[in-house]
Amino acid sequence: MSRLFEELDRQDTPIGELVLRRRTVPGLTAGPIYEIKRDDEMLMSSLVNESEQVLAHKAIEAVGDGIYDVLVGGLGLGYTAWAALGYERVRTVTVIELLEPVIRWHEQGLVPLGLELHEHPRCRFLKGDFFVLATDPSVRDVLHPADGYGAILVDIDHAPDAVLHRSHEGFYNPTALGKAASLLQPGGVLAVWSAGGPQDDFTAVLDSVFDAVDVHEVEVYNPMADADQVDTIYIAKKAGSIPNPPSTRPTPPSRPPTRRR
Repeated sequence: MSRLFEELDRQDTPIGELVLRRRTVPGLTAGPIYEIKRDDEMLMSSLVNESEQVLAHKAIEAVGDGIYDVLVGGLGLGYTAWAALGYERVRTVTVIELLEPVIRWHEQGLVPLGLELHEHPRCRFLKGDFFVLATDPSVRDVLHPADGYGAILVDIDHAPDAVLHRSHEGFYNPTALGKAASLLQPGGVLAVWSAGGPQDDFTAVLDSVFDAVDVHEVEVYNPMADADQVDTIYIAKKAGSIPNPPSTRPTPPSRPPTRRR
């Protein structure tokens, strides 16, 4: 008989105590639910992950045709990276994750997409601070492709004004965003996930750096709360177009697999 609730791991991290747990809720057909908590705060759940996938879909749709590399800031439960890998036009996906336990959970197969992502030939995990690596010119030649990324996807903080650590605050300003934009190819896209509705102040900041900005509200149903919730996807695009001609037509992403134990 499977347990209704099980704590899989608990680790101290630079942003607080991180807990990975799995539970089964009678009446829900979604299978086991995987949750990551920081201290007493819920960070993410495998039950509600649509907007994390939309982050990748909207960004790649905005880039358009071409063959290019994608950078993902924040691994989490892996849904954003998995959605990006579903497109043949995406040559590689590099995921930068600060927290070593999160990377280890994937490598050990403790989360639903863990082994699939860890073993995927077009995906790699890098342990590090995304906000440093995406804005520090001294590390670019080592970590980033010479021609830049087609898309940079960021899903780390709750929102630009609700960060997980004070050190993240400096990313959401024109200077830091401009440095991140310099990692993009012409026609490339920076996409940022945010909980809640759009923030006009952050949209204005993106407008000051990029050539075009679109804001998408994503409404999803949360069965645990029996209510809809709204997340926001910001899509900021550089002028131009990806120079690489597509070698194949893009294919729609596959549905994320569910690991049952």
